[in-house]
Amino acid sequence: MNTAPADVECISEVQRAGVLLQPLRLEILCRARTPQSAAAIAEQMGLPRQKVNYHVRQLEEARFLRRAGRRLKRNLVEQRYQATARAYVLAPQVLGPLKALPQEEQDRFSAGYLLALTSQAQQDLSVLMEAAEKEGKRLPTLSLSASIRFRDPRQRQQFTEALQDAVTEVIGRFTAPDRAPDGGPGQGRPYRLFLGCHPAPPVKPAKTNQAKDQP
Repeated sequence: MNTAPADVECISEVQRAGVLLQPLRLEILCRARTPQSAAAIAEQMGLPRQKVNYHVRQLEEARFLRRAGRRLKRNLVEQRYQATARAYVLAPQVLGPLKALPQEEQDRFSAGYLLALTSQAQQDLSVLMEAAEKEGKRLPTLSLSASIRFRDPRQRQQFTEALQDAVTEVIGRFTAPDRAPDGGPGQGRPYRLFLGCHPAPPVKPAKTNQAKDQP
């Protein structure tokens, strides 16, 4: 049985999200990316062992921590735990009717619409990843990411138009009909494609420690 942590785990259950969203538990999970005992984590955080033990049990019951073997330390056998994933994402369905929906956004060139699209992608992926994991299959996906710098708004608009033309041409060349002649679903598996572009957040300059010359 493979017990290696997943790269990313999507949380789609409200109760599990409630267990996770506490600063102390998030810190425990960060420290448990490698196998750790509750006692070791308590020592690292400078907290009482009983307090950390309680939160470790809650995280284990909610399937955020798994048992990762035991070790002997100072004549005591310590149970070690490891986080079930390297990182976690909250699926939009956790918010229920408050989740963002792209079809409810009027302005398709707004930041809200782009955010709703990414929210839809997170929801779709959380459902599909869970199904693929149960079947022991790998989910086929495609991801593209690039950094672009435009000289001015005119160049940005030219890029937008060229990208739209190129994507439309490629989709038209490769997509199969969505509907069969009898009105049923078309042949093959449907995929959802979305593209987004937004200004990059400002990058904070790295802090440098400048050593002063000693006299």
